[in-house]
Amino acid sequence: MLRLERRSSTNPGLQVVISILTVIMALVVVGILLFFFGVNPFQAYKEMFLWPFGNIYGFSDTLSKSVPITLAALGLIFPFQMRVWNIGAEGQFLMGAFGASLAALYLFPNLENRFLMILLVSVFGVIFGSFWAAIPGLMKAYLRADEIVSTIMLNYVALLWIDYLVYGPWKDPQGYNFPMTKFFPDAAWLPNFGQTQVHTGVLALPVAAFFVYYLTRVSPWGLKIKVIGDNEKTAWYTGINVNRELFVAMLLSGALAGLGGALHMMGAQHRLQHGFSAGYGYTAIIVAWLGKLNPWAVLIVGVLFTGLLVGNEQLQIFFGIPISLIFVFQGVVLLGLLAGEIIGRYRLVIVRKGVNADA
Repeated sequence: MLRLERRSSTNPGLQVVISILTVIMALVVVGILLFFFGVNPFQAYKEMFLWPFGNIYGFSDTLSKSVPITLAALGLIFPFQMRVWNIGAEGQFLMGAFGASLAALYLFPNLENRFLMILLVSVFGVIFGSFWAAIPGLMKAYLRADEIVSTIMLNYVALLWIDYLVYGPWKDPQGYNFPMTKFFPDAAWLPNFGQTQVHTGVLALPVAAFFVYYLTRVSPWGLKIKVIGDNEKTAWYTGINVNRELFVAMLLSGALAGLGGALHMMGAQHRLQHGFSAGYGYTAIIVAWLGKLNPWAVLIVGVLFTGLLVGNEQLQIFFGIPISLIFVFQGVVLLGLLAGEIIGRYRLVIVRKGVNADA
């Protein structure tokens, strides 16, 4: 008989190796699919890596798109360390974009002070992102509702709410009937670096990484959430208010995802429209796990993984590859990470006539 037995300790080096092998495995699977599409995988991968990292336009696109992905991934570190599975970063990102649009277009449309406008729009993104995370946070903490189900369902609610607005009351009358709002006022546009398309929102990434590092690795609160993640019952016995800390972790997670939504609107999108998110919140889950919930590693992985996605998008243009191939890539990476998590934390044990033999 076979059974899984939890390891007494985990090997950080093994976890890093598993993450690398997971990405390689995904590239191999995508390469096989490319071959069946009649595309030379080596030529495709050359283009996929050169465009996001060897071309100024591709690199600008990579850095800009890494902002919402990395911020959401950094936010996920808080609940994930507590073994609370917030799958709702996508919805929290969307609601952050909604809050930013509300502030820029309807609450402060005539505000000309750029610094104050950017600050207010960012704050509204944070408020609405954290509010959207607070709902499943309260349900988990005080009603013991499954956070995976509640956060996933709220993603769809947020998506439909955005669609309702851009197809209905917020649709730009001068937008040729496309589902989008009018452009943000000039004061709500983040400046770019020189002549590039990289907006100044990227400066928020190292600041957010330090913020997450301090809270999770230096502050006493970080020790509390680590204890909760290791053993919730032990946390209760030591006097930690698990429900309160869980709720705070979800609030912080939603706040960073919402900030990502606000910065993306001000720096790259400049208007709310249908389908503006390419699943950034879902990608953030993969980035958080590839970074092993280490804020500095997540900062690096966020840019690198975004580059792979930008490169995959380029394959659509040059080789006519369907966009579904990007989702295949993400899916294989996520499955590999889940398998690696099991391998890293458990071992397979063969039980034979009352004698255990490790496999």
